[in-house]
Amino acid sequence: MGDGSVIPRLGNMKALLGIVAGAGASYGLYKLISGQVFKKTRKNPHNESPSVKSSQQGGMKLGPGSLLAKVSGLDVVCARTDDATSGEIVHQSPNKLEMHHLKMLLSRLQTIDDVSNRAQFLLTLGNAAAFTVNQNQIRELEGIPVIAGFLSDPAPEVRVQALNALNNLSMNIQNQEQIKLYVPQVLELIEMSAVNSDLQLGALRLLTNLSVTDKHQPLLKGSVTLLLSLLVVGSEALQVQTLKVLVNLSSNPDMMDDIVQAQAPASVLLLFDERTSTAVLLRLLTFVGNLKAWRPSAQVADELRRKQDCLFRVMLDESSQLHGKLVRLLSHPAGEIQAQVARILT
Repeated sequence: MGDGSVIPRLGNMKALLGIVAGAGASYGLYKLISGQVFKKTRKNPHNESPSVKSSQQGGMKLGPGSLLAKVSGLDVVCARTDDATSGEIVHQSPNKLEMHHLKMLLSRLQTIDDVSNRAQFLLTLGNAAAFTVNQNQIRELEGIPVIAGFLSDPAPEVRVQALNALNNLSMNIQNQEQIKLYVPQVLELIEMSAVNSDLQLGALRLLTNLSVTDKHQPLLKGSVTLLLSLLVVGSEALQVQTLKVLVNLSSNPDMMDDIVQAQAPASVLLLFDERTSTAVLLRLLTFVGNLKAWRPSAQVADELRRKQDCLFRVMLDESSQLHGKLVRLLSHPAGEIQAQVARILT
């Protein structure tokens, strides 16, 4: 989805609705495999794994559960170009690109005037970045700043492909050290882009990967209000992607002080309803479960009660309407929802 003016932007929506927010629930612990690629553990069924963005599925036969199995057989989209050498490169499978191919793609990318070609070259690099060896080589070629530079491209489709490429590159712990520098710009894209746009979804996917472990979570301390505001204006897809970030943040005890103090829209409580999709409700309940596990002292609780519209008052205080909504969800038709609610209430 583009950034057309006919679609409400979050900045305007926040002004209209008086939106403010708070955040969080549980994040998974990930091990590095194949160099520096994250792999999800299975200790918690609600852990949110790093996401790989790919253009299409293919037919390569690879070991089940491996990163390559998730992005196997991708055909790189061919960028229209008069450069015969570049044309040959973009026809290759992304796992067959070598360093000199990547170097040429990065070089050509910086000289392309045509919007469609810029987007397609970034798509090629993004598909290549699904493979560990290419993640390392793109970093060594100083390609991360080149790709991140297109986050400010005037064309929305180019910004989307830049986000998708950074998302795959962020599966590498060493790459995250460079990508984290662009978190403020990514948050700005979320706030200024059209609600439910591909730009917002791509930006949230990147933040999900960066928030999988607690190392870079402090960079998102100031984003709790923004993230919860998306929950009350977004589509189901946007709500799910937003909650993945909030789930990761709220499982970190060191983040809890910032989360409970963040302003939150009272309308977020409307989501605790059986009409809310199961995918959204399960993550929302995981988030609440993490909040409920936090135990403030009496003095801290009193101080939080004096903060108008903070998340503590909306969801955790004795005066909150959340408890009654949770009790009603005990009769939800989905057994997994009932089980989540029962764990929270007990």
